[in-house]
Amino acid sequence: MLLYPRLTQLDLTGPFEVLALLANTRVHLLWKTREPVESATGMSILPTLTLEDCPALDVLFVPGGPGQVELMDDEVMLDFLARQGAQARYVTSVCTGSLLLAAAGLLKGYRAACHWMARDDLALLGAIPIAERVVLDRNRITGAGVTAGIDFALTLAALLRGETQAKAIQLALEYDPDPPFETGSPERAGPGLVAALLKHREPLSAARRAATLRAQARLESRG
Repeated sequence: MLLYPRLTQLDLTGPFEVLALLANTRVHLLWKTREPVESATGMSILPTLTLEDCPALDVLFVPGGPGQVELMDDEVMLDFLARQGAQARYVTSVCTGSLLLAAAGLLKGYRAACHWMARDDLALLGAIPIAERVVLDRNRITGAGVTAGIDFALTLAALLRGETQAKAIQLALEYDPDPPFETGSPERAGPGLVAALLKHREPLSAARRAATLRAQARLESRG
């Protein structure tokens, strides 16, 4: 599981809680150093391995968050993702983590999910955007925004260890969503709330689109 500055911590910690409960499983938290990594909302998370020390992974996982924008131009990170993704059993992400996978050339021709505010950017990098909570295409598994990470992780858990263990984990976590408001998707939230949020996030969205276009140009130059 990749760490990086200004990630969305729930993108990471939701799936971590599910996958760490799987039998015979070891979850690595990866970054360039072993120094604490601060999330977008100020939570510090401690890496367990550096990229340099990382073994070949059975599952490669990338979370999203505002810091994803900077990593779109990080050749060290993109090369790491490309190498690990080429041999991993499953290549996975939540939220805008799928844009990092796509920037590393790992989603070309694959159906993929992303946060709804960034979903269309996937097409610029050769992926096929899909408006679903979890998208499985061959060995690529991608989740939509933030809370979809738990749905994603339970889907992956069932693939790795069977539905019985995945269902037991869901029960242990009492994952039984019953939100107080019906505003968890743009279709349900209504145009006024959607417009207000889009306006608030406009600077981040513009920066993300610019980074995606730079990644698109790099991928196209490599053929």
